[in-house]
Amino acid sequence: MARPVHAAIGEHPILCLMCDNDTFREREVLLNSTGMEFFRLAWANEAATGLVCWACGYVHLFVNRDLRLYRKKRER
Repeated sequence: MARPVHAAIGEHPILCLMCDNDTFREREVLLNSTGMEFFRLAWANEAATGLVCWACGYVHLFVNRDLRLYRKKRER
């Protein structure tokens, strides 16, 4: 099973829009277009980073290249 990650753009942490949770599961999402599908060129479509909220499952999509994913170190 995937381990949860935190995300930020610059100094701004990403929080879930639905539940304010700050942990996510990362997934690549293809942004398919009808024309590309028609010509069987779906592989050439742009991709986005999908962050699935660890708590509620809401999916957030980002195409911003400045998105940074990280894991917080455990406190002992």
